[in-house]
Amino acid sequence: MIFIVLFFLIHWFMSLFFHTFFLHRFASHKMYETSKNWERVFYISTWFFQGSSYLVPRAYGVMHRMHHAYSDTEKDPHSPHFFKDIYEMMKSTVLIYRSFLSKEDTPEKEFTKDYLPIWEKLDKFGHHILTRISFVLGYVLIYYFFAPSLWWFLLLPIHFLMGPIQGAIVNWCGHKYGYRNFESTDQSKNSGPWGLFLLGELFQNNHHHAKNDANFAKKWFEFDLTYQVMRVFNFMGIIKLNRIH
Repeated sequence: MIFIVLFFLIHWFMSLFFHTFFLHRFASHKMYETSKNWERVFYISTWFFQGSSYLVPRAYGVMHRMHHAYSDTEKDPHSPHFFKDIYEMMKSTVLIYRSFLSKEDTPEKEFTKDYLPIWEKLDKFGHHILTRISFVLGYVLIYYFFAPSLWWFLLLPIHFLMGPIQGAIVNWCGHKYGYRNFESTDQSKNSGPWGLFLLGELFQNNHHHAKNDANFAKKWFEFDLTYQVMRVFNFMGIIKLNRIH
């Protein structure tokens, strides 16, 4: 049982960390600078820890930039205020994401004019159905050998769809539940104390107030663990934080 719990927690938090650290704070907002070699390390880590639910950075970055530009309007790719439930919101988001990934739809130039990390070979490999199935089989085998009972297999769908599930929780809860530190034209909110378990991602009102600030925590009682890790990386010279004045 302990092994399965540890595996689930490691998968959850490592997938989430690279989701917020690389896909969100770098690919979408370029909150820090880094060398090409370190960018590749973060790229590979994002693919590995998201596994079967790998989100291609360039498609994610475009969608997230649209989210900020059209936040909580009909053009927002994932505002919870235009869908009856979280499932319908996820379904719509997936369709938009796939259209950008396949290049069936071309996003407006304002969402692609700034740097978007692209590694075509890794994206093609990571997005391929056989690669995703391989991760799925790997998760199933781990549970087959280490789960103490069949009830634990109910966690497998979360492993399979880890990245989208985490994104859906943030987009749904972060624009429906919680408190606001700042007035804004959208309905973003801070969903504390759950922000700790989403590594800062649920401080949505703070983030929408200052979208390029790497620190999503603004009050003394808020804590953004991802930002603290980024400060350590900055001190070590792995990244260079873009300071907000």
